[in-house]
Amino acid sequence: MNGHSSAIGDDDDFDWDTEDELEVDDHAVSRSGVTVRGEEAVLHSEANSSAESSSSKVTGHFVSMGFRKEMVAKAIEENGEENTDLILEALLQYSEAGSSKSKLIDHFKGMGFSEEMVLKAIQENGDENTDSILETLLTYAALEESAPVQHADCDYEGGFLDDFSDFSDIDGSSDSEEFLNPDSDEESKLLFLTKMGYSEAEASTAMERCGPESSIAELTDFICAAQIAKAADALLPPEEKKPFCTDFKKRRKLDYDLLKKKKMKLERRFGDGDEVLHLPNPMIGFGVPTEPFQRTQRVLPEAAIGPPYFYYENVALAPKGVWQTISRFLYDIEPEFVDSKYFCAAARKRGYIHNLPIDNRFPLVPLPPRNIHEALPLTKKWWPSWDPRTKLNCLQTCVASARLTDRIRKAVENYDGDPPANIQKFVLEQCRKWNLVWVGRNKVAPLEPDEVEMLLGFPKNHTRGGGSSRTERYKSLGNSFQVDTVAYHLSVLKDMFPSGINVLSLFSGIGGAEVALYRLGVRLKTVVSVEKSEVNRNIVRCWWEQTNQTGILIDIPDVQELNGERLEQLMSIHGGFDLVVGGSPCNNLAGSNRHHRDGLEGRESSLFFDYCRILDLVRCKMAENR
Repeated sequence: MNGHSSAIGDDDDFDWDTEDELEVDDHAVSRSGVTVRGEEAVLHSEANSSAESSSSKVTGHFVSMGFRKEMVAKAIEENGEENTDLILEALLQYSEAGSSKSKLIDHFKGMGFSEEMVLKAIQENGDENTDSILETLLTYAALEESAPVQHADCDYEGGFLDDFSDFSDIDGSSDSEEFLNPDSDEESKLLFLTKMGYSEAEASTAMERCGPESSIAELTDFICAAQIAKAADALLPPEEKKPFCTDFKKRRKLDYDLLKKKKMKLERRFGDGDEVLHLPNPMIGFGVPTEPFQRTQRVLPEAAIGPPYFYYENVALAPKGVWQTISRFLYDIEPEFVDSKYFCAAARKRGYIHNLPIDNRFPLVPLPPRNIHEALPLTKKWWPSWDPRTKLNCLQTCVASARLTDRIRKAVENYDGDPPANIQKFVLEQCRKWNLVWVGRNKVAPLEPDEVEMLLGFPKNHTRGGGSSRTERYKSLGNSFQVDTVAYHLSVLKDMFPSGINVLSLFSGIGGAEVALYRLGVRLKTVVSVEKSEVNRNIVRCWWEQTNQTGILIDIPDVQELNGERLEQLMSIHGGFDLVVGGSPCNNLAGSNRHHRDGLEGRESSLFFDYCRILDLVRCKMAENR
């Protein structure tokens, strides 16, 4: 089990830093910066180590693989024409470096900068430090543009460069970089905000709320959101301002569509799209059963204290500012970040915001397998010593193609002993990326749906049959809760509700929360399940019937149909809800979604605001009835 290759090293404590929810096309398997054709070249070159020594033939050989002639000539000049392995390695490095630089240029061009400006900034700062590049580009933009500053404008309908177009003219100062730098002193930022037209009180409040290290973009965004909320709150009639709801009526009455479009525009524009919240290490939240650290107390904001209780989940590796916004809309509660590798044999980094107690938690029993060989014992016989994995990576919504697994087989079986380091590296990259396991001599395969069910804590055949295809099973499972993790957090409810619980399950998926409560022994009196996918609704309905639930299950297909009138009707019939649970779609938050990673402004992930809307309605309605 222990890797002994000097090129790979002992990887038992491998940091699972790949991005969650890797939504990748089965048919486009590639290494960063190297096409599928290039991957075949790796395997082909290893199998043909005795390539022709003639310079022209060597050049022709690599040109036929898709490399440019000038690049091949450079690699031959540096490494000689006899060692084709070194030539190939150099060519791959050239390709990867060129591709990375091209992606970097496209990234900043997509933010509104010209290619000429981006190239100049990269030349000055190198292509590795994106923060310095961005800072330089902002300085260029501030010095070049001459449009007037839009005082206290919350719409930001202009281009990217318009927002900070005239910093150099303010107070006669030409040092625009000072104001763009999030580390500039508090007095300078306060002065700058007042020069933009904001009141001193607004600027001071923003500084206090967002922190002294916040950028001008973050501060102005906060002030704009506060102005919108204040304007909406002023429209409320006096009789609606009841004690419990005073602080949160504004959220109920806000135009959510307007707010979600505006609240993070500046933050997203000036932040690196791949920048994420600094997550704790180890990622064990307020404690996990197998680790010695346990945090048993926390202070909740007064307005967040239950009942009713709520529990919200989403991917931990979200774009910059997303979790701060989620926390702000959910009563400023501190997120609990947990990696499910502490509960099962697969990593799954998630953030949870809830108002549940955190003491007296207990895990589901029997405890699930904690490593690959415990979970999949038949793989142990075929597992090579140079594959050091003991945990699987995040379970995905899609699987590797047969073409890739066959390519890996052919690459490995060409060698009597362990394959060379570069082949090992390629194979391990693909195995980690796609959660491939060894099922025979030199044979890897993706996980079967029933194996994914087991790893996620669902009963066997939970997603099988009932009109659910194999592809749909992977998709549903990849977007679900990890049941053991969620059950550990929800376990405190068992003693609190001995006679049973009423649950409002938003974005139910395949019923991860319901399965967790059932396995904890909590009776489900009423479950209102809101889920768009008919396949998923059928899965939950089948599970409900097969487990002989005695309560009531109500299906609602669209969360946006759940308005105040419908909620009030449901609550009057069933006596309110004890728990509101759910995780809004992560489509626009997942790190691999490069084309539509729009944060909470994205088409699917903006449904988070419906979670907030519904939660506020439930809490306010139940406060009125007490």
